[in-house]
Amino acid sequence: MIRIKGAIVVEGKYDKIKLGGIVDGTVITTDGFGVFRSEEKRALIRRYAENGGITVLTDSDAAGFKIRGYIKGIVPRGEVRCAYIPDIYGKERRKRRPSAEGKIGVEGVCSEVIIKALYDAGAVDDGRPPLKKITRADLFDDGLFGRRDSSEKRAGLLKKLGLPERLSTSGLLDVLNATVGYDAYKELIGG
Repeated sequence: MIRIKGAIVVEGKYDKIKLGGIVDGTVITTDGFGVFRSEEKRALIRRYAENGGITVLTDSDAAGFKIRGYIKGIVPRGEVRCAYIPDIYGKERRKRRPSAEGKIGVEGVCSEVIIKALYDAGAVDDGRPPLKKITRADLFDDGLFGRRDSSEKRAGLLKKLGLPERLSTSGLLDVLNATVGYDAYKELIGG
């Protein structure tokens, strides 16, 4: 597995599953064109872009490029890297027919093609020491879950960070570890 910088943005759940066996890092799905309608998804993507950057890895068809262009347009600040898979014709194993353009998407290409694309995009971690991780125990100790007023405290932190209000505790932990790190987290909560 290769360690990546920031987060990788892909189109769908099968792309995310494919990357789960290749990369050590956060993978966010756009739910296809669903990102066009979801302000929460857009806010999450912007947050990652501003804190560690994102790498957009979409299919090489027209839909993939439309989604990639849209994502680049919604990120006013931060780093957006683009990883491109080559045009490979065929069909994914799980599908009966090839796509409209006949190209294999992220889920269907071999791992080596994805790894090369991520290296080419500069998305692979350059070896700097990772941020100290925040644990669920830290969140519990700081009253962000498991207590009577946890939801209010968590909502305040989510608002302070500009994150979606419905983000789960696990999702919050993922975002904090990818974008903030332990020391900055402690400063944020006043600890």
